[in-house]
Amino acid sequence: MTAPNDAESLTRRHLRIGWWALLLFLSLGVALEAMHGFKVGFYLDVSSEARRLTWRLAHAHGTLFALVNIAFAVTVPHLSESASKSRSMASAALAAATLLVPAGFFLGGLFAREGDPGLGVVLVPVGALLLFVAVLVTARSIR
Repeated sequence: MTAPNDAESLTRRHLRIGWWALLLFLSLGVALEAMHGFKVGFYLDVSSEARRLTWRLAHAHGTLFALVNIAFAVTVPHLSESASKSRSMASAALAAATLLVPAGFFLGGLFAREGDPGLGVVLVPVGALLLFVAVLVTARSIR
């Protein structure tokens, strides 16, 4: 049986992750807009198309993951008390996915070569799988 503090701590954890990630990825969006506005060649050159795409994907996915963490925090009190292990697994999977997907896109763009993203992009499918697990486990745990 799960103590109420466990649900409360998960709620606080995902509110913190969500709001800090939202600040981080909105800031990344502002930085991308600034590079566009100041015509930074590293970002805008034709040879940087893969970098531009993957960094925009990092910004968009990171922002979305931030909002999903906030939604998870709101959902935690509605998850079955008997599913505390599932709730913890969903929390860990979501937190890891929040890091892996945007980081994979960002690293893929940072080390892009000849129109292809760098090796960091391999983190994206791992994070996507973890997101799938988090959503499935959460959906099944709603009482």
